[in-house]
Amino acid sequence: MARVESFAPIVGKRPLVLILGSMPGIASLEAVQYYAHPRNAFWPIMAELFDIDATTDYAQRITQISQKPVVLWDTLKCCYRPGSLDSAIASDSVEANDIPGLLQTHPQIRAVACNGATSANYFRKLVLPELEATSAIDLLKLPSTSPANAGMNFAQKLAAWRRLLDYID
Repeated sequence: MARVESFAPIVGKRPLVLILGSMPGIASLEAVQYYAHPRNAFWPIMAELFDIDATTDYAQRITQISQKPVVLWDTLKCCYRPGSLDSAIASDSVEANDIPGLLQTHPQIRAVACNGATSANYFRKLVLPELEATSAIDLLKLPSTSPANAGMNFAQKLAAWRRLLDYID
């Protein structure tokens, strides 16, 4: 079983929303890019919400998202997982990223948006207990943008993800 590690966070300008995936899939790990699978709806959704050109190369997309009030990261720092499916993550092997530290560094963050149920579940289990009880951050469990989430079409995913805009001035 392969040990996989997530990437460093992409921190935008004066971030107000932290977007957390679970763990990059094989296509993303091989490309060393967030949401590299060509059928993943993440970048097209970011294009709709934040006027980012999802058709440009990865470096340009990162430059563009870095101008927005968001942080991209993953709930998990590392884990053992064969393949790309979240359901294949060996739950006894997970280690969370230092999300409490990131939130301390960026106290203006208003919401944590989890890209799918696995990200949200690991956030609740591994990160939430480490946060101060006085923390006034909303947790949003959004539908996964992964092509494996075939139960929703793009328009349905986009409609759910529009909730992010409620947290942005």
